[in-house]
Amino acid sequence: MTDSSTPLTGKELLERVKDLGNLSKTDMVQACGYATTAKNGKVRTNFTAFYEALLEAKGLSFGEERPAKGRQASFKVKVQGNGNLLIGAAYTKKLNLEPGAEFEIKLGRKKISLIPVGSVDEDDDTDEAA
Repeated sequence: MTDSSTPLTGKELLERVKDLGNLSKTDMVQACGYATTAKNGKVRTNFTAFYEALLEAKGLSFGEERPAKGRQASFKVKVQGNGNLLIGAAYTKKLNLEPGAEFEIKLGRKKISLIPVGSVDEDDDTDEAA
């Protein structure tokens, strides 16, 4: 499927919906860009995305965004067979970390903390042996 147009969001969406007040729901959703066209020419209208964008434009939030596809971060990791502890891309993306970001590793009694280099450690219950 290919996008028929870029979906409207925010103030643009609210204004367009107001302007299209007399259209059917299907026509309104499609006119706001929430439709795709298959190779065979059939149009698929995405009501859910439209209503979510409409509610968000009106200031209502659904909490955290859902990942589009793929695995979700579980916030649990395991030590690998070679002894490494790997923190995956889902976590670094969620924290908006850029490649090259540096951290100090602080060992606590029952935890490991990653402190960005140059920041103040507010939770200093670490063992000094680290």
